[in-house]
Amino acid sequence: MSRVKPKSALERIAPYRPDTSGAVSANPIRLSVNEGALGPSPKAIEALRQMGDRLHRYPEQIDADLVAAIANYSGLDPARILPSNGSDELIGLLATAYCNDGDEAIITQYGFLVFRQSVSVAGGVPVIAPDEGLTVSVDAILKLISPRTKLIFLANPNNPTGTMIPRADIERLIATVPDHIIIVLDSAYAEYLDGGDEDYTDGAEYVEQHDNVVMLRTFSKIFGLGALRLGWGYFPPEIYATLATIRGAFSVNAAAAIAGAAAVSDKAFYQRSLDHNRHWMPRIQASILQAGFTPLPSVANFFLIRFASPEAAAKAHQFMIDRDILLRRMTPYGLPDCLRMSIGNDAEMELVSAAFKDLSHIEGMGIAPEIKSK
Repeated sequence: MSRVKPKSALERIAPYRPDTSGAVSANPIRLSVNEGALGPSPKAIEALRQMGDRLHRYPEQIDADLVAAIANYSGLDPARILPSNGSDELIGLLATAYCNDGDEAIITQYGFLVFRQSVSVAGGVPVIAPDEGLTVSVDAILKLISPRTKLIFLANPNNPTGTMIPRADIERLIATVPDHIIIVLDSAYAEYLDGGDEDYTDGAEYVEQHDNVVMLRTFSKIFGLGALRLGWGYFPPEIYATLATIRGAFSVNAAAAIAGAAAVSDKAFYQRSLDHNRHWMPRIQASILQAGFTPLPSVANFFLIRFASPEAAAKAHQFMIDRDILLRRMTPYGLPDCLRMSIGNDAEMELVSAAFKDLSHIEGMGIAPEIKSK
């Protein structure tokens, strides 16, 4: 038997492995990983075509053009913007940098599973704050703060629930949490709220006001660059310096940097993507509701569908796979009676709508609880 053993913290880790398999064809309707419905910006595609003869060159360690493009798009201080290999990298770096063995990080009940995984890998202890319904409870978080708490992770909007933490609750949390605890605001889906709710904040304003608040963002959603793994964060100067020191020297590849800079400059594509999501979200939810199932409210580009039972959810998942439609099972999040789906393109949404109508006629599916009483 081998004497080689990994660190003990890894024995309790729950791997984050999104399921993108099981499709009938090589090109399924993939609504299981919250990708941008319209694909990448044409400007990003053209930028990638033009870099082909430079693939032998290492990228810049921090690409100045990418940082400038993000700053121009967001109106934020470029000196605080740190690009990354997806926002997942920054989550891992924060846990690594600020969790000693046995330190605690507060994670919300239905928060992004990468939070838990990264804290565990770092040797920290994830402490789970119960949500109120499917929404983050600031009161529950505050009750769990201990002398060992080093980080608090919040996704806003939250994945997978699609719910939002109101600005007043964010401000109350920041005002109450001791200033040696870092509050991580993961705003991966912030673009989908773009001016749509005055009660929403991506958190950038608090990064500039406090030394213990950070904001994370991604290019994998509305910008449609999931394949290139590109994210960025906005940080107070000391946290920026720490993360920049331990971040891999070439963590952001040149293709991602070039495509990202082009994508954030394509305002027309951004607006088209936003309009598409606002058009289809109420329509596909109304169609699913009419079919007898319960779509839950969402402020992002995805939503949960609640079924009559976990068995019904599993049956619906397989039914969709047989139709070459991939939805996401929510059992790892403790929501076995739910599936999650994101908004696809026009043709995909029409096919999904028809599939749910057919699903409603399958024996044993039942009717969603909220509809039974009507």
